[in-house]
Amino acid sequence: MEGTMNFTELAVFIVYLLFMLGIGVFFFIRTKTGGEKAYFLGGRQMGPWVTALSAGASDMSAWLLMGLPTSVYFAGIGQVWIAVGLALGYTLSWIIVAPRLRKFSIVADDSITIPQYLTNRFKSRSGALQIICAVVFLVAYTVYAAASLKACGTLFNTVTGIDAKIAMYIAAVIIIGYTFLGGFSAVCWTDFFQGMLIFGAMLVVPIFAYGAINGADTSKIVAETPTFWNAFDNWKDIASGFGWGLGYFGMPHIIIRFMSLRKQKDMKKSATIGIIWTVVVLAAAAAIGIIGRLYIGLDDTVKANSLVFINMVRRMFPAIISGILLSAVLAASMSTADSQLLSAASSFAADVYKPLIRRNKAKEREMLWAGRLVVLAVAAIALIIAANPNSGSIMDLVSNAWGLFGAAFGPVIILSLFWKRFNFPGAIAGIAVGAIADICWLIFANNYFGLESLKECLESGFMSNLTGVYEIIPGFICGLIAAIVVTVATKKPSAEVEKLFDDAKAYKDAE
Repeated sequence: MEGTMNFTELAVFIVYLLFMLGIGVFFFIRTKTGGEKAYFLGGRQMGPWVTALSAGASDMSAWLLMGLPTSVYFAGIGQVWIAVGLALGYTLSWIIVAPRLRKFSIVADDSITIPQYLTNRFKSRSGALQIICAVVFLVAYTVYAAASLKACGTLFNTVTGIDAKIAMYIAAVIIIGYTFLGGFSAVCWTDFFQGMLIFGAMLVVPIFAYGAINGADTSKIVAETPTFWNAFDNWKDIASGFGWGLGYFGMPHIIIRFMSLRKQKDMKKSATIGIIWTVVVLAAAAAIGIIGRLYIGLDDTVKANSLVFINMVRRMFPAIISGILLSAVLAASMSTADSQLLSAASSFAADVYKPLIRRNKAKEREMLWAGRLVVLAVAAIALIIAANPNSGSIMDLVSNAWGLFGAAFGPVIILSLFWKRFNFPGAIAGIAVGAIADICWLIFANNYFGLESLKECLESGFMSNLTGVYEIIPGFICGLIAAIVVTVATKKPSAEVEKLFDDAKAYKDAE
């Protein structure tokens, strides 16, 4: 769907994008002397507001404003379970994971990435875990970044009429620019401003649209989609919705924000801000889908291009206001893409390049440039995926990457923080089995690669009732079982590792 050029909206977009680049330049100047810890983790100097909104904004990509509202708009309130599952998972991640992860990462040799934390947590000299993590990171983040770039292309195409592929290239240059220059601090501060913009837009649009529908007739919706108002029509939707919540326990670009917080005493304040922000925007996204169906009616073009939010904004508001509100879609896309690119870069530079390729001989400047080159490489591959018309919808791409991360890392992160007996072989088994189970379920359930006969075999019995369940659920369960079984079957951790666990639990910031 191509739009018509609106110069006012375009001007707003340009101002917004220049502002984001300006933040990158500012932190580029500051991180010249900060080294890898400053570039990849902001020197652990993030305040509670920046930490909370950065975690939320890096989580909620364009699917929040485009994918989720459109799913609700088309299929009905059964899709709201995704929002419920995410709100619950995000809340639990702040309450259960955040306080301990910050402590454990500091005690575990001041780790700055998730793979580094897991390796240091077990006092291991093996590079096996870091290599496995790096592979999962690069695959999942490339797919995830593709979804964000695709959303930017759709937005620019709809608003300005610019070819979607050209628009994706422009967005990629901006995102790469401030990530490349400013690192973690630039990403967090751009996420902070983008989080504020997303929050405002998500509140304004459903409120104004609800006032505009003025008692719309719902009978037509029931005729078009009989189950639209039935939230309990399909148990698979409910199970899959809650399954989305599992992703938060293993989402590296989100949980690394917990590690960056300046002080442990700021954790409660940051958690409160982050949870309120997320619950409100998820509820608003579901409301936009429902109200959008009443306001717009069923439109196949809107469904095909995930345009509910964009369509509503352009109908209701003058150009300067719509330009600001539509910048929220840019904000959601960019705030997630930058975090994904930086996490992929930090994983490669800190967990593969430095310890395995350079044998710990790499200097800080070399590390920074290794990470920046990975940013370029991942962005280039993501652009190729996003430009492919057969790559799937924005929601499809996000769900694939989300499932892989949650299944691979969720069980291992939780066990590493709460089980003293947990060991290094168990961590490797949990990550590997969780990732493989997630990918296999995705392939078989969706019949990728033309595996008709195998899918038919699986569906001939019990599996027929499970096809359609989000792959993160079986992946998470398999990863958890593998991690526990292998840990119990192998040698318990050394006294040194057990002491690290106890020290991390008792850790307090220096006054």
